[in-house]
Amino acid sequence: MKPGIHPDYHPVVIKDGSTGKSFLTRSTVTSDKTIEWEDGNTYPLIVVDVTADSHPFWTGKQRLVDSAGRVEKFRQRYGDRRG
Repeated sequence: MKPGIHPDYHPVVIKDGSTGKSFLTRSTVTSDKTIEWEDGNTYPLIVVDVTADSHPFWTGKQRLVDSAGRVEKFRQRYGDRRG
């Protein structure tokens, strides 16, 4: 790799703003906020709106769209115009 062309890749703490759960990972993102982690070191803190901890798909609270019901409602309103 060429030196001096890659962004700084460092440890950061990502915090879910809605659940409060945090995890340590690595990223090129920087922040002025910091947090002292469980290992005693201080890391930049990145607060995000959604993580896998709060996303409806991963929590099982995803709403299912009733597409079959929509088709029937359309046919009742406008009739079946096949052929």
